[in-house]
Amino acid sequence: MIKIAIAVTGASGSIYAKVLLEQLQRLELQLGEVSIVWSDNAHTVWQHELGNKDYEQFPFKVWGKNDFFAPFASGSSSYSALIICPCSMGTLGRIAGGISNDLVSRAADVMLKERRKLICVVRETPYNLIHLRNMTAITEAGGIICPATPSFYSNPKTIDDVAYTVIHRVLQLAGLKAEGYRWGE
Repeated sequence: MIKIAIAVTGASGSIYAKVLLEQLQRLELQLGEVSIVWSDNAHTVWQHELGNKDYEQFPFKVWGKNDFFAPFASGSSSYSALIICPCSMGTLGRIAGGISNDLVSRAADVMLKERRKLICVVRETPYNLIHLRNMTAITEAGGIICPATPSFYSNPKTIDDVAYTVIHRVLQLAGLKAEGYRWGE
């Protein structure tokens, strides 16, 4: 059973976090544990973009952004992945710079040092040179940059369907078996 930590930052793209959390509920039989940490602005952006507080409904363990007693803050834990969705460029920059000043950046540091999966669902456009260098640094350290860039091969009909084209890929990267469109299959 896979243990996964989810970090939700205040970047635009709360729809991606919503679809990810919904999918993790559906895949509960593959999961041993799911933990969430929210940045200061994540709830505010969710409420603004989605018009609700549905983030309160998910049955996962929630950790405070400065709670370093969270198991995924240590390499001795058995968490296999951290998915940061959406991942703000500020968060990305702190991770790339090795700054572990909160639970999100500390957990990312743990995933990198332990050679576990760090998946950053970056949501920004356009990218500047600093963003690109930070993405390169994280990739060279073993992290995965998965831009929140949807695909349209599956002819998505709703905004949730569009977001799922990204989340399906994220779930695959995390080692989960999720149903979804696969090219040529």
